Amino acid sequence: MLGQYLWLIPLGFAVGIFGTLIGVGGGVILVPVLLLLYPDKSPEAITGISLAVVFFNSLSGSAAYARMKRIDYKSGLRFALATVPGAILGALTTHYIPRQLFEGSFGLLMIAAAIFLMIRPEKSRSRSQEYPDYYTTSTIIDSQGTRYSFSYNSYIGILLSFLIGYISSLLGIGGGIIHVPVLVHILNFPTHIATATSHFVLVVTSLTGTVVHIASSQVLAGVALIITLSIGVILGAQFGAKLSTRFRDKSIMRLLAVTLGIVGLRILIMAFY
Repeated sequence: MLGQYLWLIPLGFAVGIFGTLIGVGGGVILVPVLLLLYPDKSPEAITGISLAVVFFNSLSGSAAYARMKRIDYKSGLRFALATVPGAILGALTTHYIPRQLFEGSFGLLMIAAAIFLMIRPEKSRSRSQEYPDYYTTSTIIDSQGTRYSFSYNSYIGILLSFLIGYISSLLGIGGGIIHVPVLVHILNFPTHIATATSHFVLVVTSLTGTVVHIASSQVLAGVALIITLSIGVILGAQFGAKLSTRFRDKSIMRLLAVTLGIVGLRILIMAFY
């Protein structure tokens, strides 16, 4: 039975590379592909399978980013814990949403995020800028010796992480596609730290959503899909993390924006075709 799904390993490999490169876990690519390949499956089954694969992708990618010393663990743990209740709520409400509404909402969300990333310029960060006492300041020095220093409002970060946990689990996208822009444009994270930390948060978010979907028995029917896709994403995530060192911050954000726009438009057309 597993043999007929082996062709999905290269797909998983590509998802792993691209998802890790831009810090989104790959769900934004995987969900529309699964919707196209398996139109008979329910939204709940699609999200469950996608979240399981995103978990293995984010776990592999996080291991690679950990070796590169680009993960802000303190902030990542804080945000990850905030996503847990949202992810549980999202997984529990997936089956209440009709498929057309599910696909339409997903497409609109992707297009809106793409426009936001395209029209909003990169923030300039001044080292001398003063922040309120309740802001959290982090300093990260990666394996190449590059120093990153930034400050952010942790209360806003926690609130947004809860909402991201809900939306990501509801749509089966893992949350990185939303978390990376939030970290960069709202919480002042440098792009490379944002993609790595987002991947770390995805481990907890996607695992939580997957466990809830398993409890509802929706994921069990897609075990073969999960295994073959996960083999690919585990290998691809390692390559994607290494590839990220060759991309500038702006290039990663533009790549993320273009991907969002293409995927969002395709899934929106499919929803109302």
